[in-house]
Amino acid sequence: MPVPWIDLHAASQIDEIVAQSAHTPCLLFKHSTRCNISGIAQYRLEDDWNFDNEAIVPYYLDLIRFRDLSNQIAERFQVHHESPQVLLIINGACVYEESHLGIRVGDIQEALEQSQKQTF
Repeated sequence: MPVPWIDLHAASQIDEIVAQSAHTPCLLFKHSTRCNISGIAQYRLEDDWNFDNEAIVPYYLDLIRFRDLSNQIAERFQVHHESPQVLLIINGACVYEESHLGIRVGDIQEALEQSQKQTF
């Protein structure tokens, strides 16, 4: 199933993600188009993706083009910047983050299930 990525390119989208995450979890994938490991992480995400479109909203951030936005995301969600990196946002907070080859759909599913037991 293809990932229905939403391009993340403006700071105003951070507020939209926070608002949206109150009713639907959001996943932010911060990707470096110049990094082989980031390419592998993207491939694995896309190859293993099996979420229903209503279960999670996936955002894609090109770190090379939008480095300042990546820094704003790190500050807003109180995470250390990594590349590649995924952040799972629920109720306006980052409840899960992972980077590099630790990015796995199965781990995201598990974090989503655990968070939903506690918040939704």
